[in-house]
Amino acid sequence: MSSQVLTLNPESPAGSDLILRDKALHRIAEAVLEGRRLSLEDGLVLYHTRDVPGLMRLADIVRRRKVGDKAYFVHSLRLSQTNICYVGCTFCGFQRKFGEDGVWDYDLPQVWEYVDRFWHPDLTEIHISSGHHPKRQWDYYLDLVRGLTERYPGAQVKAWTAAEIHHFTKITRPRLDYREVLSQLMAAGLVAMPGGGAEIFAERVRKQIARAKVTSDDWLKVHRTAHELGLPTNATMLYGHIETLAERLDHMLRLRELQDETGGFLSFIPLAFQPDNNRLAAELGTRHTTGIDDLRNLAVARLMLDNFPHVKGYWIMITPELTQVALSAGISDIDGTIKDEKIAHASGAVTEKGMTEDELVRLVRTAGRVPVRRDALYNELHVYA
Repeated sequence: MSSQVLTLNPESPAGSDLILRDKALHRIAEAVLEGRRLSLEDGLVLYHTRDVPGLMRLADIVRRRKVGDKAYFVHSLRLSQTNICYVGCTFCGFQRKFGEDGVWDYDLPQVWEYVDRFWHPDLTEIHISSGHHPKRQWDYYLDLVRGLTERYPGAQVKAWTAAEIHHFTKITRPRLDYREVLSQLMAAGLVAMPGGGAEIFAERVRKQIARAKVTSDDWLKVHRTAHELGLPTNATMLYGHIETLAERLDHMLRLRELQDETGGFLSFIPLAFQPDNNRLAAELGTRHTTGIDDLRNLAVARLMLDNFPHVKGYWIMITPELTQVALSAGISDIDGTIKDEKIAHASGAVTEKGMTEDELVRLVRTAGRVPVRRDALYNELHVYA
């Protein structure tokens, strides 16, 4: 690799020289510095470069343009009201059938008891994602959102992936479409949606890992409908299994296109494949993503998704230590306290099931960033100056 020093505009927020040791990055760097959009071919160059520090620096420039020195987190509780699921995704270690060991299925009083157990006055987000339950009635979900909103008025309900919204249209009688399902949930108190269920949009992959789940087109349609209704959402990508790098980029570009159309995405969250207790891991042989792949993936996402406000490092899956490093690789959000996470841990996540606010603040501060506690909609609640 050759070396070159590119001097940024003195007015640039980055305010320093950019050293790139891979000549293939020079043209892309010029595009980034001039604010021009990157192509799929550019993304492949970014994924293949050996100059990972240069890639991270480029992504950090984009991050800094958007948020300066701030790094966001939220006081959140993960609520999975059941792990019963009929979909059968091969990458999932969370799902259970009726009667299997480890199954749970909360009725509403059990949900209230569960939230009471973890309740804290600063809790601002209840994040709900669970299985596709074959027998629960539609009213149960409306009553769940309504009950959480009434019982915990300080907490915003961010609930159910596009895959689950798609499932809800199948259990409504008469059958409702996406718009009607989302409208009823919003009337009950829903303020945002998580980004799960996206996996990888490429049908080749989807047929192997999530054959019975919502299609890619319908996943995007659910989010488009949510945005049209004024409901902000997030977007994920499950990586590190059988997908190609071009398929990762195709996934990002399809999200970028929808964001151009609606502007309704809040953040993009790459989810590292967790390789335990699932059929896909058994087929592949157990393996975790590497730190370099995680950092590279986050940096590429930050550069490709120029219209997304935030790229999130999900510390549950990539560890707090690597998340701290990723604060210099393009991410501006580290998720949150995430009390009692279950889904990733069922598939082998080795992290704790939650962190304290003090731990998150320390993680951000020692990375040289300013911690900002936010709500589910990225309103700033407290800046730790």
